[in-house]
Amino acid sequence: MQFIDLKHQYQTLQPRIDKAIQKVLNHGQYIQGPEVFELEAELGAYTGRRYCVSCASGTDALLMSLMAKGIGPGDAVFTTPFTFMATAEVIQLLGATSIFVDILDSTFNIDPAKLEITIDACQSKGKLIPKAIIPVDIFGLPANYGKIEEIGNKFGLCTIEDAAQSFGGKIKNKKAGSFGDIGTTSFFPAKPLGCYGDGGAIFTNDSQLAEDLISIRNHGQGYSKYDNIRIGLNGRLDTIQAAILLEKLKIFPDEIYQRIAIAKKYFKNLNEYFICQYVPKGYGSAWAQFSILAANTKERSMCIEKLKESGIPTAIYYPKPLHLQKAFSNLDYKVGDYPVSESISQRIFSLPMHPYLNDKDINLICDILIRCKESIQ
Repeated sequence: MQFIDLKHQYQTLQPRIDKAIQKVLNHGQYIQGPEVFELEAELGAYTGRRYCVSCASGTDALLMSLMAKGIGPGDAVFTTPFTFMATAEVIQLLGATSIFVDILDSTFNIDPAKLEITIDACQSKGKLIPKAIIPVDIFGLPANYGKIEEIGNKFGLCTIEDAAQSFGGKIKNKKAGSFGDIGTTSFFPAKPLGCYGDGGAIFTNDSQLAEDLISIRNHGQGYSKYDNIRIGLNGRLDTIQAAILLEKLKIFPDEIYQRIAIAKKYFKNLNEYFICQYVPKGYGSAWAQFSILAANTKERSMCIEKLKESGIPTAIYYPKPLHLQKAFSNLDYKVGDYPVSESISQRIFSLPMHPYLNDKDINLICDILIRCKESIQ
């Protein structure tokens, strides 16, 4: 059994993907070829944003967004400690300071009430200038942007959506990638919409911001290749990856539908025995992962081992919150600073999730977990 079955997906799309790649090989425009701009138009239409700027990775999408907003030393950027390294890494790379805010124990997303308190405290201290918020749409579920954007507006902060896991998710009729001032996503192979390497995209309705982002992704280019008007980076998306994504995008709505159907089956079978991620009314998750909470670390280990004995893979997202990572030791955080994130990191584990998971496999996974839970009780 596969945790994420990319091979099955490729076999489904093989003739179309092979043809798309061959087309790029034939025209030879491997950098900024026509497929890149076609993809940007398609992604912009999908999210409902006026501008889409593709880039080399989800990390670059976040980094470029902060660069376009002039974030740097002396600035504070607020985000969650319960996420992948990239979210906070880009803040530090620019010399700004990551200020973490704990998460909700229901959705696992950033807690808006704690966010407002933390921003207010930072502003009152006067040592750092609050500049931006980076909420993370964890496991595919958009954060509470109604409240987050309201808080951002109150303090004059830019909101940058980290939709690396949630592309395909939504709140009511608004798609992930369209929240905040800037939306970002990743096309890493394991994401709901993934390419065959690294890739990412940035979404905005601001024409000037889009223009700045295009310059930043190409070494700060101005009117020509050798006219550099700012410091930028090499952040372009390869044409072959764009061609692959164009084909995958055609079946993406159907794959999201299948992910939702699989998540419902997991919920139905496991909700009585484990805590499952809560999806608020009106929200739709892209289900990048289906994650559940065990009662404690020991129970988690037992469940994972039982699944492993039957050849069923699992993953732990995330075993150590960012505030406890050595890379952020300069921020002087300690155990106990973010109790919800710390507790969940000790109990959470993720089950196989992809659009090609069949009922037989789902039932086997659930039966093993239920038997394990009952044996412990």
